[in-house]
Amino acid sequence: MPSQQQVRWSELRVGITVIVASIALAVLIILMSGQGGIFSKRLTLKSTFANTGGLRKGSLVSLEGVNIGNVTAIKIVKGQQFLPVEVTMKISAEYADSIRKDSIATLSSAGVLGELYVDINSKKATKGPVVDGDVLPSEDHPAIDDLFKAGQSTLQNADVLLKRIDSIVADIEKGQGSIGLLIKDPTMYQRANTVLGEMSTLLTEINAGKGSIGKLLKDDEMYNRVMKSIDKVATMVDEIEAGKGNMGKLLKDEQLYKNANETMANANKLLAEINQGHGTMGKVLHDEEFAKKVDTMVTKLADLTTKMDAGEGSVGKLFNDPSMYNNADKMLTEMRSLVQAMRENPKKYLTIHVKLF
Repeated sequence: MPSQQQVRWSELRVGITVIVASIALAVLIILMSGQGGIFSKRLTLKSTFANTGGLRKGSLVSLEGVNIGNVTAIKIVKGQQFLPVEVTMKISAEYADSIRKDSIATLSSAGVLGELYVDINSKKATKGPVVDGDVLPSEDHPAIDDLFKAGQSTLQNADVLLKRIDSIVADIEKGQGSIGLLIKDPTMYQRANTVLGEMSTLLTEINAGKGSIGKLLKDDEMYNRVMKSIDKVATMVDEIEAGKGNMGKLLKDEQLYKNANETMANANKLLAEINQGHGTMGKVLHDEEFAKKVDTMVTKLADLTTKMDAGEGSVGKLFNDPSMYNNADKMLTEMRSLVQAMRENPKKYLTIHVKLF
């Protein structure tokens, strides 16, 4: 049977073994975390935020996506109205040269629902490297509650949309609407099938060269005619480009262009003179006295036609007196009878009697 001293010694060895194993395990965990170990030099940096909802002590601190430290403390600073939350960070000193005094600290999340961490951005930083105790400027990030609210609104809209789609599908299954009739109505199906059959027959005839479209697609003679017409048009265009024919001369003859330009210039000059009141046409358009004379003449003509229409004067009686019309008609009738009688017996009217005394 072991003595009491041996038992105590065994218990002491077990305790020492457990303590050494615990220390080794802690050191191993620190080394695996990538933070440089318990004896590595670390810097303390601070930053203030308006809200750190979701950030906790021990959260990671990253630089351009690389983990460089952890959050060691989060507290409210009295007297700061806009950025009241102070976050204290411990980072590895080997990254001190990569962090500048004006680097920006922001709160980011690993994914939509991931844990928050502090991300340091030095892309636009221009000042010198940080030292222990520096306070980095910060930028706010959308609060996780805002993200949830936005997601909730999106889900509500999606729910409304799904309900509408479900209602439309239900109407279609009942045979309502155009699509419902197309799916459920046998008559509509038969008509569609008939139309498809006719289209298939039409395409078969076209492919066989029947009909106007079929001949256009299959007849070599039609193709040759079209090509000849295209060649003629191309030849015509070439002749026009060469200045041949009336159209070619119209486009290419510089003398014709000059004549047309001179004609336009003369027309513009003539219009300018007319507008200035020169010449007969200019006086006609701009002379007020001439305009008054024309107005007087038109007024007199209107009075004259009014009197003629009322039967006044010789011309008015000629147009309106029935007896004048009857006498004229009678005279024409008698002249026509006289001419007819002279044609039938010209000797009676054309014989000349000579008497000698």
